[in-house]
Amino acid sequence: MKKASIIALAFAGFCLAGTAARAQEPTKDIVDTAVGAGSFKTLAKALEVAGLVDVLKGKGPFTVFAPTDEAFAKLPKATLEAVLADKEKLTAILTYHVVAGKVLAKDVVKLDSAKSVQGSPIAIKVDGGKVMVNQANVVKTDILTTNGVIHVIDAVILPPAKTSAVPATPSPTAAAPVHPATVQVVSEPCHCQGQPVVVRQGRMFRIIR
Repeated sequence: MKKASIIALAFAGFCLAGTAARAQEPTKDIVDTAVGAGSFKTLAKALEVAGLVDVLKGKGPFTVFAPTDEAFAKLPKATLEAVLADKEKLTAILTYHVVAGKVLAKDVVKLDSAKSVQGSPIAIKVDGGKVMVNQANVVKTDILTTNGVIHVIDAVILPPAKTSAVPATPSPTAAAPVHPATVQVVSEPCHCQGQPVVVRQGRMFRIIR
């Protein structure tokens, strides 16, 4: 009887553990999770303006370093408005916050950089229990979604500015001095059938008649 009770308790514990695990399974994608959190309103608006909502609702998986509304508020208002009005720049900034694949916190701390979807690397620094991506602090990790994971950061990170090669300006060279030619008309016997013949000798032209 005692053995049967132990087995029954073990089975019940297993069932409860299974129920808890299922309860923790994500039911929303990255976008819906961010919207539902209520602290990513600016990010959600920016994704909509850039036309990236459907991308981040896609299969993925993606890892998003998501700036909070407070993080966006650190930007000067004029700067934020200008970025939201420039779709190309906005897209570059937003995709710089996204890494392809599902990178959990335990994996992030093993990296010193990660390549963003935008193409530029994101610097990762771990100092004790503190994790930074570029100059932003990671304040919350491993918010699981159906198509990836969200890590919350306290600042907007910006991709490095593109630098274009400036062609070297050729150094001016001094023009070779021009020496005037000397023309000398001489009368020498020649078999030129009465036509003058011009003969050049260095900088001197001799016209022979």
